[in-house]
Amino acid sequence: MTYRMARVLLLLAAALSAATTLWLGRVDVAAQTAAYRPPRLADGRPDLNGIWQALNEANFDLESHSARPAMALRAGPAGPVPAAPVLALGAVGAVPGSLGVVEGGAIPYRPEALAKKKSNQENWLTLDPEIKCFLPGVPRATYLPHPFQIIQSQSSVYFAYEYAGAGRNIFMKNPGPAPIDTWMGWSAGRWEGDTLVIDVTGLNDSTWLDRAGNYHSEALHVVERYTRTGPDHLQYEATIEDPKVFTRPWKISMPLYRRVERNAQLVEFKCVEFVEELMYGQWRKNPLPR
Repeated sequence: MTYRMARVLLLLAAALSAATTLWLGRVDVAAQTAAYRPPRLADGRPDLNGIWQALNEANFDLESHSARPAMALRAGPAGPVPAAPVLALGAVGAVPGSLGVVEGGAIPYRPEALAKKKSNQENWLTLDPEIKCFLPGVPRATYLPHPFQIIQSQSSVYFAYEYAGAGRNIFMKNPGPAPIDTWMGWSAGRWEGDTLVIDVTGLNDSTWLDRAGNYHSEALHVVERYTRTGPDHLQYEATIEDPKVFTRPWKISMPLYRRVERNAQLVEFKCVEFVEELMYGQWRKNPLPR
């Protein structure tokens, strides 16, 4: 056997060993997750109390994407290009790349709805409800870059969100149909084993799903699933259905992480005061100096 052949065999053996170790490590992690038994309340239900936060790029764009300038476009000689206000922000105005959180890849838009999504994306700076401090809706409230708190007792579950002081009560007994459509919807909860399942209806059409212009109509129906998979982890899944916008139901999934600082708590982020000039400044009797 030549030296070169021996070296190739050694490299192959090392690669095989590394792959085996990685595979076994994944199996071990999966086994630990399957074996995890969460702490319980007195009624025997898993204790989901805590302050949780998503650590991903879903609020920028749910789908897989490369890094890019934030989309707010103007016409250029070779086609649409990012507008000056976005370019002036430099890296702060950029969208980080992501593998995405949509199971199966792309969101299944109807052709006419996809055209509206693209228009939303091109006019993000003026249209995104997040910029205007509107309530975020569901599921977007979960993966905004702000923590939220689950407050759970034996008889009730409440979600408090840092962004815009949003909140929603989870009815653990069937509350019947939503009386009206609202920003945060009408949430009916139930337990399936150790998973909290929340059926969300009664959502208005004024929220987006992310900053990339992904949107929905008033026919949106979301089924969320929260499963505690470790001391400081929840697995979150949401199945999204809207026959006016999408050709079929589709799902997003992501881990949520517990905030473990010694004094972890939600702080106020009542953002209305930050957008008054943006939304109403043109009607001031005495405009603010620029």
